[in-house]
Amino acid sequence: MHRRAFLRFFSVGTAAAVSAQLFYRETFGNLDVAFEDTDIEARQIYNSIRLMKSKAPDSREFLQAFTSVGAVRESEQEVILSQTETPSRFSYLSKMRNYESPHEKDLYLPKAQYPVLISTFKRLSRVQQLVGHGNFNVLGFDEMQQIGRRYSAVGRFSRQENDFFESLFLANAKDYGFLGEKVTTDLTSLISRKNTKKIGKTGHFLYRGSSEALYKKLKADVGETITLTSGIRSVVKQTHLFIAKTIQSEGNLSKASRSLAPPGHSYHGVGDFDVGKVGYGSKNFTEAFSSTDEFKKLVDLGYVSIRYPRNNMLGVRYEPWHIKVV
Repeated sequence: MHRRAFLRFFSVGTAAAVSAQLFYRETFGNLDVAFEDTDIEARQIYNSIRLMKSKAPDSREFLQAFTSVGAVRESEQEVILSQTETPSRFSYLSKMRNYESPHEKDLYLPKAQYPVLISTFKRLSRVQQLVGHGNFNVLGFDEMQQIGRRYSAVGRFSRQENDFFESLFLANAKDYGFLGEKVTTDLTSLISRKNTKKIGKTGHFLYRGSSEALYKKLKADVGETITLTSGIRSVVKQTHLFIAKTIQSEGNLSKASRSLAPPGHSYHGVGDFDVGKVGYGSKNFTEAFSSTDEFKKLVDLGYVSIRYPRNNMLGVRYEPWHIKVV
């Protein structure tokens, strides 16, 4: 990407920041602020990184701590559930209701990969700080690489970081327990800027056509108290969010995938979007949103579909905020 084209894509304010070579400080600022697009708090990420960098605990103590926080012993459950008609479905739904708890069959990232998990997260965070949140949402993999090479505030992605990034994209998400479709199959796919529309006062983009039209219609019908909380997410953006959730989950890939689609599996990349109540903050990304008047109005409209309804069989928690377009 030529420098002129690069700066033309970004906003005037962002271009000025890039030209000034803003330095990234490895802090998380206000630790009580939630990540945009999710209910993940920066404090949770910070604390998890500290824990993952610390010496591994004694295996016996770790096992006791693990079982004390609500880990589900599914092998023991199945003895009881075998007397019911559909034990596997009951066990699955129980796991989805307790999506934030660790479960016996969850898949964990090997501890040897914790350092590259954390370094990749930090470098992606530097890219986002440099280009801005909105631009980061639609940033392609090759564009990300060029930014790393060009701007010392970010630094080149190492071979280990690139390999790790690619391994997350190529992984079989079913191994995590995620059963949704892979909708983006090319790691380097680009989002055409001419086919996107930035939605005012949100910092997010939507695809022109069906996505933009549906958002305009439901906003007109529900009113000014509903807003776009997450629109288009490129592979780069989704990977950043998935890594953040994996860190928050202390390496538990299955737990992360119950809340965030793994890279390549997010329908945000092809048209879906999230909505929320104005002023509701990170609670828009929790089940609490389903109790708001805004959500009730969405249901009453009759033409809005939710991508991940309650008791869905895709390995994803209930997401009343996620609007299905595609």
